[in-house]
Amino acid sequence: MVEILLWLNLLFPLKTKDKLREHEIFVDDDVVTVSRKITETRSVSKINGETVNVSILKDVMSGLIDIHGQHDHQSLLYKSKHLEILDKYAGEEISAVLEQISDSYREYNRLCKKLDDFNLDENEKLRELEFAQFEVDEIDNAELVIGEDKELEALYKCVSNGQTIVENLSNIESVFSDNDGLKDLIAKCIQLINEVDVEEVSGIRDELYNIEALMLDTSREVYSQVERFTYDPEELVNTEKRLDTINHLKLKYGNSIEQILDYRDEKQKRIDDLNDYDANYKKATDAIEAKRQEILELCQKASDIRMRVADNLQVDVIKSLQDLNFLHVDFKILVTTKDNFNEKGYNDVEFLISTNPGETVKPLGKVASGGELSRIMLALKSILAGEDDVDTLIFDEIDTGISGKTAAKVAEKLAVISDKRQVICISHLAQIASMADTHYLIDKSVDNNETFTNITQLSYDESINELVRISGGGLDSDSAVSLAKEMKKTADMFKKSM
Repeated sequence: MVEILLWLNLLFPLKTKDKLREHEIFVDDDVVTVSRKITETRSVSKINGETVNVSILKDVMSGLIDIHGQHDHQSLLYKSKHLEILDKYAGEEISAVLEQISDSYREYNRLCKKLDDFNLDENEKLRELEFAQFEVDEIDNAELVIGEDKELEALYKCVSNGQTIVENLSNIESVFSDNDGLKDLIAKCIQLINEVDVEEVSGIRDELYNIEALMLDTSREVYSQVERFTYDPEELVNTEKRLDTINHLKLKYGNSIEQILDYRDEKQKRIDDLNDYDANYKKATDAIEAKRQEILELCQKASDIRMRVADNLQVDVIKSLQDLNFLHVDFKILVTTKDNFNEKGYNDVEFLISTNPGETVKPLGKVASGGELSRIMLALKSILAGEDDVDTLIFDEIDTGISGKTAAKVAEKLAVISDKRQVICISHLAQIASMADTHYLIDKSVDNNETFTNITQLSYDESINELVRISGGGLDSDSAVSLAKEMKKTADMFKKSM
């Protein structure tokens, strides 16, 4: 059996509290406890003890943790990611505009779809009019009444079983009314008990009188129901025909009378639109053009913001890359305008870079290696860390393709980020591991053909030994141990100087 359990206790930004409330999850002491239990057959996720599905878990955690996986830097090869990064850097300044663009774009698409309904030639229009009018007339002629189908179904059940019901009720009635029937027997019992004039049997006398009263009431009810369920073949036929009419309309227009009548109203509206085709067509095209102009104005607002903040982001990225041991770097953000727009506006954004003197800037995918892309992503993460409310960042093997002095620079950048955010980093490089405030060892072991993953917090001496191990030095090497201690000392001095 495989069973994995994960727990996280996280401090979180205030806006995440609103998101939790949307999912009816409440918070105590501003702490969110997230757990996930995974077995061979199922997984169970909980937030503050409330079981949630994976989509809710992702929605909530997106505001709590920013995860940078070991292959995430490859997303920088796609321009759509560049637009996303620039908009995130712009923050609230552009988010309100983008929300307006998104809302207007949805309305624009709705209007365009509605206009498609008017793209008919005269013959098509006449055919649609004729068929729509037939449907409206068929529903109107039925003279439907909301709720009548339920009443008719109940009546049909009664009428169709009327003969059997009447026969059985008549037999019950005869039990009460025939000579020496139940009524006479109860009367005889009352006569007998009245002849016994002792207090001890008064309770029996009362019960017999109650039985007699109940029997009389029941007899009257049986008689009235016999009258009600008198079998009428004509009523059965009429009821069946009416139900057939309603059920036929349900098959064509909706599962209930309400839905049928709603369908009828929609078709009547379509008839009205087609009868006033030219005016409605012009009204639709005017509405589309007005919405298009509104979107273009909003797109221009978003574009102006993007072009302005792109200049600031360029400066920040170059500085951050220099901190990450890019000896020469030129970074440009190209913001262009497309001929069409979508829910994000009409801009294309592309990151361009040059890492060698004398070379012009080119798209990232043409000049940046895997290790350089990893550092560029780290630079962007460090910049954006100050622009959003996510308090926990996870870097999974950010050290891809780097070593030596560059690895030390990456470690320093992670330390700078951790000054304002919680940083969890998975790494195989001693330079990065030495910078950790708290060092954990993750290893796997096999017991009885089962694999276990263990996480152990290391003491200072254990951390030194682990730094020696991942550096490739032997534990019995004084120089390797000294180097590991020196790395820890250098890291501590750097963090104190921040």
